[in-house]
Amino acid sequence: AFSPAIDRLPQAAGGGYNNSKAWRRRSCWRKWKQLSRLQRSIILFLFAFLVVCGIKTYANMADPWKSATSRSLEEQKADLEIPGLNPANQAILPIPQKADASLRDFSPQVIPTSSPQPQYHLIVSLGAGVGGRVFAGVAAHLFLVPQERFPLPVSVPFNKRQLAVIEAFRHAWRGYKEFAWGHDELKPISKTFNEWFGLGLTLIDALDTMWILGLKAEFQEAREWVAKELDFQKDVDVNLFESAIRILGGLLSTYHLSGDSLFLEKAVGTLLASGDPRRVPALLRTIGVGPLWIAPSSLPAPKNVHSLSFLSLPAYPGNAVDSVMRHVHSLSGKNDGLVPMFINTNSGQFTHLGVYTLGARADSYYEYLLKQWIQGGKKENELLEDYVKAIEGVKRHLLRKSYPKRLTFVGELAHGHFSAKMDHLVCFLPGVLALGAHNGLPADHLTLAAELAETCYQMYAQVETGLSPEIVHFNTHPQKDRKDVEIKTADRHNLLRPETVESLFYLYRFTGDKKYQDWGWEILQSFNQYTRVPTGGYTSIDNVQSPSNPEPRDKMESFFLGETLKYFFLLFSDDVNLINLDQYVFNTEAHPLPIRPSA
Repeated sequence: AFSPAIDRLPQAAGGGYNNSKAWRRRSCWRKWKQLSRLQRSIILFLFAFLVVCGIKTYANMADPWKSATSRSLEEQKADLEIPGLNPANQAILPIPQKADASLRDFSPQVIPTSSPQPQYHLIVSLGAGVGGRVFAGVAAHLFLVPQERFPLPVSVPFNKRQLAVIEAFRHAWRGYKEFAWGHDELKPISKTFNEWFGLGLTLIDALDTMWILGLKAEFQEAREWVAKELDFQKDVDVNLFESAIRILGGLLSTYHLSGDSLFLEKAVGTLLASGDPRRVPALLRTIGVGPLWIAPSSLPAPKNVHSLSFLSLPAYPGNAVDSVMRHVHSLSGKNDGLVPMFINTNSGQFTHLGVYTLGARADSYYEYLLKQWIQGGKKENELLEDYVKAIEGVKRHLLRKSYPKRLTFVGELAHGHFSAKMDHLVCFLPGVLALGAHNGLPADHLTLAAELAETCYQMYAQVETGLSPEIVHFNTHPQKDRKDVEIKTADRHNLLRPETVESLFYLYRFTGDKKYQDWGWEILQSFNQYTRVPTGGYTSIDNVQSPSNPEPRDKMESFFLGETLKYFFLLFSDDVNLINLDQYVFNTEAHPLPIRPSA
């Protein structure tokens, strides 16, 4: 007699074993069903785990040339169809009404240059942190604190262009206050908000802007939110670079401008320093509770951004900061001062060797070489050496001329292959070059700054809306009826970025040439015409080449209030001592921090 198991085996027509695909599928399914529920659960879990690991591995191996912004383009694009928003044959958003010359409560916060440096005394803050928690590697902090507040600001009259900036700020703030109060970013078209860190990024980024613009009422209501609502004791992942430049930088800058200790106390809660000075700071950290998130590769900029922000806590014990700076200085893999974009967080060594850019993921590294040297009292010669070498590397490897206007631009280099691609982010460079020349570096740095500022302006002027795209490619060969600036479909969005206006501010401040103010005024008018939302706020757009439909993205980045409008206001100022550049240095998020005395 056959056993039951054997008896159940199906037979082929000729009595042989059936090995057809249909039978094998049924056989596998029966075997699967014979497994216990626990066994099946374990197998499914392992399969899901392998899929997730595969996806993450693929993401980490993705092309490093792809800009951080363009990677999230589809994720951020709004799928909204708002009736009446896209009228045919006219600007998508209305031009604003003339600014009200009778605006109330304006008292610009100017620190006179004749005022002596404030006297400091040392205090020790033990175990500083949020809710009593001591962040990794921080057991005690030494701060230099003014014995009294900065001298009272003096009032100067606003000109019409500054009033227009104030009106634009109030319009943007009105939208944020009504639809996104206390949240990270305003979505002005859908009248809601976007959350990134859950820490009120727009509000914190805008604090020192309101102080500089003299918006007392707005500043006070924002201060009350910081005092009562800003809480770092939460389980949320934050980008260490962004939290340093936006949150820490914004709070420290506001403290130094206002003398209000509340902002210093809150700033202490953002200290996210790595506990091991031999390691590269990781990009993500869970604040409040939770572990450090380690990314396989970090970026050059985050290594230095902590130095600039921490140095603004003037007596912060900087052994870890100095160690990181010395480490970068000693690394191999540089090309005439140019550095690869990535650093491995475990080994501390450069990766993706042979790829050099001043655009996304690398820009702030070069900016902070100079600014840390200035802010530290010009004592750290390694920083100056690295900066000067890097600028020479830019001249040697990345500078080219376009056609037909022969504009000077900064391209990119990958394994010896030059690309005529330039991110709008690179427009920080003219301002940094001008700042270096002002601080005693070669005069040809200022000449190059002026040439690059002209290029950045043309990235706006040669576009149909008068607004620059996120990325441009330059025409490097004489061709009839072609502009210098060429735009690819994937790159034609505008995020309300500040870099060009920032550089125009530096060039005007150091040269007095009013053409830089006029260029800035043109750009502000274009922002008002194509990005202003009638109900409050401004929106980034997807298509700078379409005046009739620039395709609003329904997002106002925090840096529009924290940087772009601040630099507009400073650019248009008749007072060259409004934020004196011999007393303050701006971090990469436009938060002014005091310069240490050189003695």
